Amino acid sequence: MKRFLAIVLTGSSVALATAPALAQGTSSIWSCRDNEGKTHVTNVREDTRGMDCRIVEERVTVVPAGPRSSTTTTARARTAVPTGYPRESASNRASAKDKQRQILERELEEERGMLEKSKQALAEQEAVRYGDERNYARVLARLKPYQDTVEVHQKNVEALERELALLDK
Repeated sequence: MKRFLAIVLTGSSVALATAPALAQGTSSIWSCRDNEGKTHVTNVREDTRGMDCRIVEERVTVVPAGPRSSTTTTARARTAVPTGYPRESASNRASAKDKQRQILERELEEERGMLEKSKQALAEQEAVRYGDERNYARVLARLKPYQDTVEVHQKNVEALERELALLDK
């Protein structure tokens, strides 16, 4: 069991120690054993004093990836479309846009109808006051689901109107 823990600790220590080493561009990484037999991995030379150490990796050189040059991205943009690749014609695109608009308009009308029905139901419930509702908090609790329904339908109408506006652009 102790050997397993030492191996796990050593592996995780190597992973933790190599990250700073790569970031700093350090030339050596040491695996050291102290007097108690614990393994330590470091890239700092001063931490190796008084321990039995061996070099795990040497001359770690990392070149940070720079931004892509504009020639690379423009070359990709100009890449020819492979033969047999499906293309969408302008008429297909226009008909798809028209279908999308029709669907959104139909959904918008349905949602407006549901909004009106939910507003009517809320108004009916607000007009009624039951005898056991002497406390106004009970009235509010009874009206809450109706108010939530109205709010949901209002948000749906707003979202559909936004979608239609985006479709026009």
